[in-house]
Amino acid sequence: MVTQALINPAILTWARERAGLSAFAFTQKMGLSKPEKLELWESGVEKPTFKQAQKIAAITHIPFGYLFLSVPPKDTLPIPDLRTIGNKHIEEPSLEMKDVIKQVLIKQEWFKDYLISQNEEPLSFIGSYSIQDSVEDVANDIRETIKVPIPTKGDWESYMRDIIRGAETARILVMRAGIVGNNTHRKLQVSEFRGFAISDKLAPVIFINSSDAPTARLFTLVHELAHLWIGESGISNVESHGSKQEVFCNAVAGEFLVPKATFFALWDEENSLMTNLANISYRLHVSKLVVARKAYDLGVISKDDYWNFYNNELEAFREKDGGSGNFNINAAAKNSRLFSHAVLSEALSGRMLLRDAGSLLGIKPNKLKNYASAILL
Repeated sequence: MVTQALINPAILTWARERAGLSAFAFTQKMGLSKPEKLELWESGVEKPTFKQAQKIAAITHIPFGYLFLSVPPKDTLPIPDLRTIGNKHIEEPSLEMKDVIKQVLIKQEWFKDYLISQNEEPLSFIGSYSIQDSVEDVANDIRETIKVPIPTKGDWESYMRDIIRGAETARILVMRAGIVGNNTHRKLQVSEFRGFAISDKLAPVIFINSSDAPTARLFTLVHELAHLWIGESGISNVESHGSKQEVFCNAVAGEFLVPKATFFALWDEENSLMTNLANISYRLHVSKLVVARKAYDLGVISKDDYWNFYNNELEAFREKDGGSGNFNINAAAKNSRLFSHAVLSEALSGRMLLRDAGSLLGIKPNKLKNYASAILL
């Protein structure tokens, strides 16, 4: 006899709608031969089997136990939402964004406990400034703290690697991903958010949405660093205007990467936009998009000019993004090398179960030694 799962039909409706699934889409994913079956489940007339209930939990991305709750759990964002479009707050964050934030917070909490066990001291630079302070002072302090001088050679990609390395040396976790966990079917949308920062005196975190154009991620990285320097957690999007914190952090990122005085010294009104972008990006070792962003923020080019350039960069990235790349490199970016080192050191020393380490890192336990060999250099 097939055992029915005595789920709460109201929770089923909540889970389906939360996952953005129409009745038709849900029926298709469940493989139900009778479309009216969902209506019977949601009305409480019939109950799914345990196997079907487990599949419901899987396709709606909720813990199985949630289906038996009397009321839906609160599903609010755990960090401030600073995203705006036209100075209006963005409603209804996606399930993908919510889940990736929760995953990052789980890692951050583990790392914080690990640092406490190591008797690490709080970081003095977190929250050391406010939005009333000088943009130039904050940009300079970030540079001095992460020990990354203004580059004199190399390209923007090597510059970004240096900034990430410097940030992690200063004990800031930098995580980058374009999907939720390892699920390639759950992509993060850059139209929804570009990155977020979790400000914490012991274990600060920056997350970069890798679905964005690579040339845009450098700006996002420094923008999120600025959030930590003013001690403000928050989710950021691609708008240049919004909350006071976002405007300030944009200004810090712009000053860090393309100082205002240097920009005007190099910008030649006789040259075309593309010539100016190429010349300044070459001189300052940043991407053309970062220079275009500075030009937009300074009012040198129009909003349309900037967004057209940005959208072209994003489209070019999407067209040539043809593979998943090296697993270990991707895993190190997703988890941050600093976090990976801490987890692997605990696991390989026997102080932590391989199963638990694998769960934190999103890597099968039997693959951990291979991952360690690849990144513990």
